[in-house]
Amino acid sequence: MAKKTEPPSSAPRTLGPVPDLERHLPSEWWRTLFRSIYLKTDGDIVENERNTRKDVDMLIQATGIEPNDRILDLCCGQGRHCLELARRGFKNVVGIDRSRYLVRLARKRATELGLRVSFHEGDARRFRLPENSFQCVAILGNSFGYFDRLEDDLAVLESVKRVLRSGGSIALDVANGEWIRHNFERRSWEWIDENQFVCRERSLSADGQRLISREVVVHAERGVIVDQFYAERLYSQEMLQNLLTQAGFDTIRVHGFPESESGRNQDLGMMASRIFVTARITKRPAPSRRGKPLYPRIAVIMGDPTLPDSVKRDGQFNAEDLDTIDRLKRALAELDDYSFTYLDQHSNLIPRLKSELPEFVFNLCDEGYNNDAFLELHVPAYLDMLGIPYTGAGPSCLGLCYNKALVRSVAAGLDIPVPLETYFDPDDQSATLPSTFPALIKPNFGDSSIGITINSVVQTPQELLSYMRRLQETLPGRPILIQEFLEGPEYSIGIIGNPGQRVIYLPPLEVDYSGLQSGLPKILGYESKWLPDSPYWTQISYHEAQLDEDTLRKLQDYSMQLFTRLGCRDYARFDFRADNNGEIKLLEVNPNPGWCWDGKFNIMAGFAGMRYADMLRLIIEAAQERVAAQAPSGNGAPAHVARYSATDCV
Repeated sequence: MAKKTEPPSSAPRTLGPVPDLERHLPSEWWRTLFRSIYLKTDGDIVENERNTRKDVDMLIQATGIEPNDRILDLCCGQGRHCLELARRGFKNVVGIDRSRYLVRLARKRATELGLRVSFHEGDARRFRLPENSFQCVAILGNSFGYFDRLEDDLAVLESVKRVLRSGGSIALDVANGEWIRHNFERRSWEWIDENQFVCRERSLSADGQRLISREVVVHAERGVIVDQFYAERLYSQEMLQNLLTQAGFDTIRVHGFPESESGRNQDLGMMASRIFVTARITKRPAPSRRGKPLYPRIAVIMGDPTLPDSVKRDGQFNAEDLDTIDRLKRALAELDDYSFTYLDQHSNLIPRLKSELPEFVFNLCDEGYNNDAFLELHVPAYLDMLGIPYTGAGPSCLGLCYNKALVRSVAAGLDIPVPLETYFDPDDQSATLPSTFPALIKPNFGDSSIGITINSVVQTPQELLSYMRRLQETLPGRPILIQEFLEGPEYSIGIIGNPGQRVIYLPPLEVDYSGLQSGLPKILGYESKWLPDSPYWTQISYHEAQLDEDTLRKLQDYSMQLFTRLGCRDYARFDFRADNNGEIKLLEVNPNPGWCWDGKFNIMAGFAGMRYADMLRLIIEAAQERVAAQAPSGNGAPAHVARYSATDCV
């Protein structure tokens, strides 16, 4: 009788003791390593939400990326960094990875979370994406340095450089090679779940430039699951800087040494010490479609952070205000054909303007001279007296629009729907109470929602009188408006440009109150702009309004009529809200609207695919085009900059 033979076993084999790990390292080990078992062996680190949040915090801080930027996460794995960026409001995130398993998992997670991220399979050395299409490419979580040859790492950087826009950044989060070389653990083991454990051993390559690792994963009952090898190049700071320079990057900065945590409190491996480095692409001058700027040297006038400001939280500039200024300066620094100086010390503002006579001013002093909102118009008035051209509205427009009742009267005269309203002067002995409630109580003079709070929406005559008394105490001498409270959808229309020249209507914005906790009035009051701890700050969001063509055209027409009649210039925002019957009525006109990166105007620009710097550039260009068109000589240069010849101008 023939001897019965056992069928060949399909179970993975282990190689047993290996004296030289490098001899057993597959040249393209990364093609097969990143599967489900990878998320088990390394899950304590790469599936750790705290690690992911810290990585993204550092990425945002180091690169200055904005929610409207196009960002590529190269070697994105299961998409943890992409998804965290999307959670934070980044709208244009793309992930690429070689592992089909991890890309499919990333797509599944994005769908389950309702997050819009585009994931693709691809080789980091040669992936298909348009040139000059991303502001930032991030390679995070020790995903750089896998190849046998240094030339392949250089090929990755060349591909990154191809897709980056001029001035864009690369962010590299890699193992701290010098530290790892002297401190790696040669052997370790740990349980990765209740049934499986992993044994690791490591050694340096023969040339000392790579760390070779071996993992044997064992199931307590089924035995060896996998015996696998992988490697990573050990880059020192100097080596990394040299490689980036060779690839054509500049402004190379080391931002620190991120720390990783293990959910199992076990071996961190290559994540035990890391370096976070950024670099910018060497700028490629794009061909100009409009010629040289008329005024390339610009003085930016702003509020004075050293002075009190009654509008801001606690009556002074806060950390978030200073961060907003820093973001503005970083954005303006991207405008290569302009140079900027900043004037924010009001104690010497007037003598400095008079003595230095800037060529052109970007007027962002919406706080007003000496941070007094009533003196906002005085800054452009003084610029007019000195003959200095500037962006935005002139003094008469700012003064008119500061008076909400007058704006309402102008709108009504143009047959633009407005809320029902009663005007109460401080000298009046009585007021006409509204016949219907709820009503909205607000000061006639003021911006930044001063005087409009959670208590501004009143339901009874008693609440109305109580809040009026409070406004008379906190804002003495100011007239008060008693309006019908509009409870329907709230919209904003943004305009950049000037009538008779180039005019851009930004996509319309709708305020999303759906996340606001029950019982709170749905308004954009003081709390939503200045109090980070308020639910109004955290629970209100914005999205592009989905308006039918007729409604959108009507709101745009209303906005342009007001833009022209009130004397707005260069840019303005118009706020509307519907009543219970669906009729949309004017709320406010905002010449020189808020310029901050997270304000409505920049959010609307983002809907159009613009970055913060793009929006700022359009405002400057609109103003300079207006000045050039209004100048009798045709070149727009006032007397104090007449040294420019006609051939120097646009």
